[in-house]
Amino acid sequence: MEETTAEQARIRVALIFGGQSPEHGVSCLTAASVLKAVDQERFDVVAVGITREGRWTQVPLDVVADYSVINGRVPEVAGGEYDAVWMVGASGCEVASRNGAELLDIRGVDVAFALLHGPYGEDGTIQGLFEMMGIRYVGSGVAASAIGMDKHHMKVAFEAAGLPVWPYVVATAQQWLDHPDRVLAEVSALQYPVFVKPSRGGSSLGITRVTDPAQLPAAIAAAQAHDPKVIIEQGFVGARELECAVLANPQVDGGCDASVVGEVRVLAKDGFYDFEAKYIADDQAALDIPADISHELSREIQIVAKRAFNAVGAEGLARVDVFAAADGGVWINEINTMPGFTEISMYPKLVQHSGMTYPDLVGRLIELALLRPVGLR
Repeated sequence: MEETTAEQARIRVALIFGGQSPEHGVSCLTAASVLKAVDQERFDVVAVGITREGRWTQVPLDVVADYSVINGRVPEVAGGEYDAVWMVGASGCEVASRNGAELLDIRGVDVAFALLHGPYGEDGTIQGLFEMMGIRYVGSGVAASAIGMDKHHMKVAFEAAGLPVWPYVVATAQQWLDHPDRVLAEVSALQYPVFVKPSRGGSSLGITRVTDPAQLPAAIAAAQAHDPKVIIEQGFVGARELECAVLANPQVDGGCDASVVGEVRVLAKDGFYDFEAKYIADDQAALDIPADISHELSREIQIVAKRAFNAVGAEGLARVDVFAAADGGVWINEINTMPGFTEISMYPKLVQHSGMTYPDLVGRLIELALLRPVGLR
């Protein structure tokens, strides 16, 4: 099928979502939000979903737009009639549908917008595919994505940059298998409660709040169901959880801007900002934007957020989460190089409060991707 002149004039953006991680449904919700925000007079959108089994398929835009939480269940990518095929043609990257040996509806792609959360999407894997294919894409590159996904290496990068990191212990699958006593001994140096997390997970999946050492083995097993490598972090008591959105800006010193600071106030009885509080229930957490904090504390957090962005070599966008302790100290928790874009997500709300509309934000991220050269940079 030949493209019309109008289609050729628009920048073609491929939204890629779903995936094989536990955050598949969240990714679908993000795709629906981004699709609704895309200026389709400027951008010609192609939607490519990845099923839970790893099958790539083009998804009709009206199907993506209808993704929502229904009866507490998040949406998922259904296998289509044809598989989606990515290839490099004479004029660059292309996507098509395969019907046996025949390729249908071949279309060039200018920018890939991966809305994948978690392993095999946010961790540098698909970014490596884009690099190999010579296609520009939204967000961080291979190394920054991998570092930002792995809470262990993320903290190492933060420490190397001189950022304040709260005490933690890392246990690989082999370490826990061979020497569980050593791991438990290291954890005993932390103050309880501790949080046991998959090192390369997200959306609070597989995380357990532990108040008693006897609970550790079960908590580690729960985390290992999502990632063989586990991180055990000392919990904060009386600290405030604050977040800041960072958006790349090549025109300013440091290459990025920081938004106003927001606060997550957990309303759930256990005080845990879990998956349900983030994406499904709207009565378990409140997002205060801007946070009710002093100008000095807000400014400090913005500086920390931009330093964290550069510490991992992030590009495009990131959300940086910190804890403000009762004594006034600021401790960095983590960076998320592909934060959610659902209607109740913190990142777009922070950016909007800082003066940029959601559609303008989506357009700006695509523009930043187009500004980046392909290859090493």
